[in-house]
Amino acid sequence: MRQIVLDTETTGLETSDDHRIIEIGCVELKSRRATGNTFWHYLQPDRLIDEGAIAVHGITNEMLAEKPRFADVAQEFIEYLRGAELIIHNAAFDVGFLDHEFSKLPDPPPPVSEWCVITDTLAMARQMHPGQRNSLDALCRRYTVDNSGRDLHGALLDAQLLAEVYLAMTGGQQTIELAADDAGGVERAVVRLFPPADGRPRVIRATEPEKAEHAARIRGMVDSGAPEHAWPD
Repeated sequence: MRQIVLDTETTGLETSDDHRIIEIGCVELKSRRATGNTFWHYLQPDRLIDEGAIAVHGITNEMLAEKPRFADVAQEFIEYLRGAELIIHNAAFDVGFLDHEFSKLPDPPPPVSEWCVITDTLAMARQMHPGQRNSLDALCRRYTVDNSGRDLHGALLDAQLLAEVYLAMTGGQQTIELAADDAGGVERAVVRLFPPADGRPRVIRATEPEKAEHAARIRGMVDSGAPEHAWPD
């Protein structure tokens, strides 16, 4: 299965106001492994970027003055995407902008959804974590993906982070590390997903010292008055 993790940055929020794509970033996955085959371009939009958008991604009009236009890279981009499953966070936004850009070509292709499978990781996250924050930053924290270099949005960086998050969200074995909260009270569970590199789930079993520590923690919770449950060995 060939998958493309995709992100865009734009001049503004609405295609109805003829806002345009100014950065495309894509990361290719095959059999759940990054191949190193990326697609990345800054694009000249032939219009001014909204100040609010600049505050989000930091891309200025001056930075794009000598960059290619979408039409200049469109055919290469179509061939890169064709037949792949697209992994996108808040897919309606990015796909809407892609269709808007393609519609401006002299010979536009059909809507992207007709020639690519589209998976929306925001919709996935909302199903998996209802009632919680499911922004890319929130998911990076939840799945312990290092996003410390993400001071501003950037299409290629965000696609790389989303690829890691997606692999974690759809991964195999979970391990749970118990840790006391800052007040030394109720414990919290820190979940780390280990994505299977070969497509087969990895079973990671607790070691004997880990089992002993777990049993000791449970005894401590019972002694402190926490409700007792039947815990499997």
